[in-house]
Amino acid sequence: MNFELMEALRVIEREKGIGFEILLEALANALVTAYKRMPNAAEEALVEIDAESGEIRVVAQELDEDGAVVREWDDTPTDFGRIAAQTAKQVILQRIREAEREMKYEEYAGREGDIVTGIIQQSDHRYTLLDLGKVEALLPQAEQVPYERYEHGARLKAYIVEVRRTSKGPQIVVSRTHPGLILRLFQLEVPEIVEGVVEIKAIAREPGHRTKIAVAANDSNVDPVGACVGARGSRVRMVVNELRGEKVDIVPYSPDPAEFVMKALSPAKVKEVRIVDETGTAEVVVPDYQLSVAIGKEGQNARLAARLTGWRVDIKSESQLYEEEQAPPEEEWAAGEWITDESGEMVWQPAEGGEAVSASDAGYGEEEEKIDESVDVVDVGAAEAETPAAAATVAPEATEEADG
Repeated sequence: MNFELMEALRVIEREKGIGFEILLEALANALVTAYKRMPNAAEEALVEIDAESGEIRVVAQELDEDGAVVREWDDTPTDFGRIAAQTAKQVILQRIREAEREMKYEEYAGREGDIVTGIIQQSDHRYTLLDLGKVEALLPQAEQVPYERYEHGARLKAYIVEVRRTSKGPQIVVSRTHPGLILRLFQLEVPEIVEGVVEIKAIAREPGHRTKIAVAANDSNVDPVGACVGARGSRVRMVVNELRGEKVDIVPYSPDPAEFVMKALSPAKVKEVRIVDETGTAEVVVPDYQLSVAIGKEGQNARLAARLTGWRVDIKSESQLYEEEQAPPEEEWAAGEWITDESGEMVWQPAEGGEAVSASDAGYGEEEEKIDESVDVVDVGAAEAETPAAAATVAPEATEEADG
């Protein structure tokens, strides 16, 4: 019977991929538990199993106060083989399941950033489950592309963002929105990227709509954009198909910020790029007819270019720039307020501090004198009128007398 048990463990080792020594240890622990349930069993014992013959032997132990073994003896029950078969079955199966879960976790642990292909099993408003073969992957709603439908039984590629260890086995969290998915898809289609000849320098993505990637070549004889596009667009087409129609722009990377921004705004034609290091801004000038193309639908092209390059992109048309350059400079007004000093005189107190200035020192007294002089002249010319209103009402009467 014991020999048959060893053969069964060998079969489990081959079929489940679990080490024979792990199974023997699980069996020994299970048999210790079964032995201690028997009447008159020793408090301390261990089980020895011969891996060749399957012979099982229970060694009872007596310990001193310090936990050291002072006596050992063979205490194997006569019918222990039957007890072992009955009692250890569930415990062994449990250990087998634990070992399988650990093996599955070890298979995917450290694979964050890899791409996997699964079959869609279940989908609802919270998450979608992908069958990866031995395990299932979780595609949360937050990692799903808006308006992308996941039909049961369809194959889907996803990007591993996290591998968690749980009591039920590894939980693999995948994403369809992560920019790393773009990198992995191009690595599958472009051998030059895997070989290191072509390098993807930056990725900017709005999942489900558009992606921009910047590529560079480490070999002057290789066209990085052409390598990623492929013959008649065959390589980039495979990526677009996997992304279910998401548009992909491939632009050449440049260490020169102005040139990089200019290329990143493709397909727009850019006339000039001015880099302002102090504010981290790239001021872009485009022809009037290219303004809408440069900005893109709802600003998408400009947003992606800014993310791709790391610069704040400010786009202006040639006519807008001309109007700004021709506009007169704005007048600068002094900041401050009018206050009353200790003598009761109104003075101007600058906001940035400093000595207050009286109205007369500021030249306002001279203006008042000029105004008074002009009023005096008017009064002399209208001596017969006591008030301006009277003068206004009198004028029509004077006109009638003259007519008479």
